[in-house]
Amino acid sequence: MSNRLEGKIALITGGSSGIGFATAQLFVEEGAKVFMTGRRQAELDAAAEAIGGSVTAIRSDISNLADLDDLYARIKEEAGHLDIVFANAGVGAFAPLGAITEEQYDTTFDINVKGTLFTIQKALPLLKDGSSIVLNASVAGATGLVNFSVYGASKAAIRNFARSWILDLKARKIRVNVLSPGPIKTPPMLNLDANVIDEMASRNPLGRVGDPREAAQTALFLASDDSSFVNGVELFVDGGLIQTVF
Repeated sequence: MSNRLEGKIALITGGSSGIGFATAQLFVEEGAKVFMTGRRQAELDAAAEAIGGSVTAIRSDISNLADLDDLYARIKEEAGHLDIVFANAGVGAFAPLGAITEEQYDTTFDINVKGTLFTIQKALPLLKDGSSIVLNASVAGATGLVNFSVYGASKAAIRNFARSWILDLKARKIRVNVLSPGPIKTPPMLNLDANVIDEMASRNPLGRVGDPREAAQTALFLASDDSSFVNGVELFVDGGLIQTVF
């Protein structure tokens, strides 16, 4: 154990499963005190129990600004400040152009874009100067994917947030970087047909799909002082998939 986050206070949104859970687990292993959120209390409690150690699970919907206010009030009371925010929470649904509904659009952008924006903006009073912000985007934000345009557009917005926020936060020396996963074995992927997963693996230069722990290790790099001169980047965790022709 390297304790790269010893004494750090971290917030991870969407921490009950997948990349968020793996990152919360790794951050605790590396010495951080972790607050993690999700929309379903039972799943959050189970995740916190599985992680053990210095983790606090708080039910919070990032698209609900009152929930965010309550979240940060509790973090302020219990920890006083934040050193790291991993804005990981997000949703996505498939629909081709012609079948996209207003509800799908609103849900996707309310959580992925509005939710991420206000997760970070409302964290600013608690973030120490020199803190690290990591935004979870996707390869879908950098390329076209069939039936996935709304999700892809929302993740392209996340990428652009980082480009502007490093300028907005220049005086405070707060770093903002983007983690963009490709196909990772998260619950939504594992619900797909096995043939679809096999096809994703076959198209990948590494010949497989990724594990949430691999994305978590990248989040750890971006959150820690190991990346102290890395700012505004988009780091793809996709086995090289984004470099290929789909």
